[in-house]
Amino acid sequence: MAKDQDIEKTENDDMRAPLITARDEISENGDRIKKAIKEDRCMIYLTTFVAVCGSYAFGACAGYSSPTQAAIREDVNLSLAEYSLFGSILTFGAMIGAITSGKIADYIGRKGAMITSSGFCTAGWLSIFFAQGPVLLDVGRLATGYGMGVFSYVVPVFIAEIAPKELRGALTTINQLMICMGVSVSFIIGTLLTWRVLALVGIVPCAVLLIGLAIIPESPRWLAKQGKRKEFEASLRRLRGKNCDISVEAAEIQDYIETLESLPKAKVLDLFQRRYLRSVTIGVGLMVCQQFGGINGICFYTSSIFESSGFPADVGTIIYAILQVVITALGATLIDRAGRKPLLVVSGAGLVLGCLLTGSSFYLKDQGLASEVTPALAVTGILVYIGAFSVGMGAVPWVVMSEIFPINIKGVAGSLATLVNWFGAWAVSYTFNFLMSWSSYGTFVLYAAVNALAIVFVIKVVPETKGRTLEQIQTAINAS
Repeated sequence: MAKDQDIEKTENDDMRAPLITARDEISENGDRIKKAIKEDRCMIYLTTFVAVCGSYAFGACAGYSSPTQAAIREDVNLSLAEYSLFGSILTFGAMIGAITSGKIADYIGRKGAMITSSGFCTAGWLSIFFAQGPVLLDVGRLATGYGMGVFSYVVPVFIAEIAPKELRGALTTINQLMICMGVSVSFIIGTLLTWRVLALVGIVPCAVLLIGLAIIPESPRWLAKQGKRKEFEASLRRLRGKNCDISVEAAEIQDYIETLESLPKAKVLDLFQRRYLRSVTIGVGLMVCQQFGGINGICFYTSSIFESSGFPADVGTIIYAILQVVITALGATLIDRAGRKPLLVVSGAGLVLGCLLTGSSFYLKDQGLASEVTPALAVTGILVYIGAFSVGMGAVPWVVMSEIFPINIKGVAGSLATLVNWFGAWAVSYTFNFLMSWSSYGTFVLYAAVNALAIVFVIKVVPETKGRTLEQIQTAINAS
């Protein structure tokens, strides 16, 4: 009996041995696959990091004028009008950059456009550093503005073109996160450093970008469009990793490029053809929604809004800066899970609520009612507004803009959308003080109405692009 049990046990062990070995092999293979995927994505992450150094440089340019105003006016003996020109000329430089960004990115590549932008920003910062009067200051500010305009287009487009579809939303959103960080860091360290040293600090992200561009690959889709087949496949393989089969993705991109090459080169008037009209409407419409909802008026004059409401301006501004970075980072983790449309709709609802809360605060103050709660109501409204903007309307329009344009019109259409964005930034920031003089609470009610219309636009017009390749997005847009 015992002998039979021993035989049965031996047979069972012999039967289990292959299963245990197979299980161990599967586990080992799984670990190897996970390790390979992790290693394969290193180049994607590195390439994205290098590209968003341009976004950080963008933020450093935008955040420079706020903490340096008093020191520059005193050292260079500028009048308020001269300093106002210095501050606002940045936007005009950005408009010029937006107009030319698409053509530059199409002719010399995405990397070439970022190199050009870095050069303008570096030259601009050096001009500001050596300035002894208003001329060099304005020339430097215009140059950095031009670099901002190019960066604002080419960085999200480059990331969208290199990223796999399951990471594209999150990686593109890092663009907005780094802009916010650039603004916030400039504001904080600008209180500790002189304005000339702060200008030199602005060169640092440009230098990191230029070094990084020597390491990372060019956009494979741009290379395919240029007919550089070997370079295209080499770039895609570097981005996806040596262990990844790129044949299906490469064939899909190549087929799409060949189809587009049969079409004539796009001009501005071509954007209004029926086959492109929906893409252009979505891209430009989202930029209108983003800017005309009041963000730059509120962003540029946050301190004065807090002061007008009776809340300490320095405390409110610091809270504002920290919240903006934290919520933008949260949005980056959600965009490929929740999707683009849900984030835009939730963001729009938060913007409406924030505007109404802030407007109510000013209305109560004007009427002499509930004076003890109006400061808290104002700061709550502003923080709700900036939190809502950061989670969706700040980053998602740039993500969608980088996804929806066919590659043959991407340069022209992207330039148009970026130009509209910068024009909106200028218009809102320029008119904000006039609107506040007309009616402080009426200003925020107006912005609330615009943001409500933006929600309707998103629901009715904007498609969901989550989880689709750029080529699949184009097919869906053209079919609808």
